[in-house]
Amino acid sequence: MNLTRFRSAGVALGAVALAASLTACQNDDGAAAQPGTRATASAPAQDPATAAPADPSSGASAKPAAKPAATPSKETAQPAAKPAAKPTAKPATKPGGTPGADCVTTAPTPDEYDPDEFALYRIEELPGSTGKVNLILQHGAWGCGGKDTDGGPFVVSGEESRWALDQAAYVTATDPIVASTENIPIGVQELIDWVNAHPDSGLVFKYQTGDDGAIHRLEQVFTP
Repeated sequence: MNLTRFRSAGVALGAVALAASLTACQNDDGAAAQPGTRATASAPAQDPATAAPADPSSGASAKPAAKPAATPSKETAQPAAKPAAKPTAKPATKPGGTPGADCVTTAPTPDEYDPDEFALYRIEELPGSTGKVNLILQHGAWGCGGKDTDGGPFVVSGEESRWALDQAAYVTATDPIVASTENIPIGVQELIDWVNAHPDSGLVFKYQTGDDGAIHRLEQVFTP
């Protein structure tokens, strides 16, 4: 009976020793993982030699410095163009002076006619309903006078032509139509009367036309 008790006690002691041995082994291998938690593997350290370069679009990357604007070299730079020289104006020569740009020595061509002057020879009256008369005239240009003359003659060329004069036109006259060396306004009828009494006189007049093409201003040119 005592032997049986000793065996039971020995079995119990052996079980206790085995449990203690198992507990010591667990302490040597480390603490057991707690339930409800997961172990995470730590990322391996990246080798600096194989590290990827920084993203160029990242704000941390440095922007390259802007290149300065290219300056043209002296060899390729074009010099500024010089302005064209202005033509030298020819001095004006008064009619009757020495031969020059403003007087002729021979019968003028149409290109040489004075654009606003003519020599008056006769006047043709038209029906009163037209309100106009025809001036029979000839175009020309001022001739060159000598050193001892006051002026040159008005040289005509080409055929006679007719030009309408409005009977309400502004007309001025000097010597010999009126006794004056300055222009004095006269009526159209007074001009008609004098020209009819002195046909083919060839007095020189300046003229201006109106919107209807007829002459509305006629001013005699005084010739000494």
